[in-house]
Amino acid sequence: GVPGPGGVWADFGSGQGAFTLALADLIGQSAVLYSVDRNRTALQQQKSSVQSRFPDLTIQYLHNDFTRPIDLPPLDGLIMANALHFVRNKDQVVKAIHGYLKPEGRLVLVEYNVDRGNIWVPHPLSFQTWQRLASQNGFRTTLLLATRQSSFLEEFYSALSIK
Repeated sequence: GVPGPGGVWADFGSGQGAFTLALADLIGQSAVLYSVDRNRTALQQQKSSVQSRFPDLTIQYLHNDFTRPIDLPPLDGLIMANALHFVRNKDQVVKAIHGYLKPEGRLVLVEYNVDRGNIWVPHPLSFQTWQRLASQNGFRTTLLLATRQSSFLEEFYSALSIK
């Protein structure tokens, strides 16, 4: 879902940075990255990890809730891994994400491939549900990239949605 190095990207719900690190590896040191999470401690831990591996990467750590408006430049892409399942009413968030992206901008989503959650994953969405939601909120293309078995809620998927 990430076409190559460079660009302006964001990681929403970045936590301690597992996917932030993977994204930084793909977009390279010439890119600009915004890491957004509402947990300040997780962002501080992430900052240490990212700086040690990617000392020349331009990265902004934003202590913010992605369900609220965020001041960002137009993005080439955004990754959201294991974060959207915490949002009950997803339309407003997906519309906002669509608005942050440049034309042809990319959203890479990683989620559990089920529509019923539990106390730890309260509002997951299957790939089919994501396709419908993405389309309803302006994304023109949504592709299934991969699936992986999960011991927790059956299966994960990654999807690419293009503005």
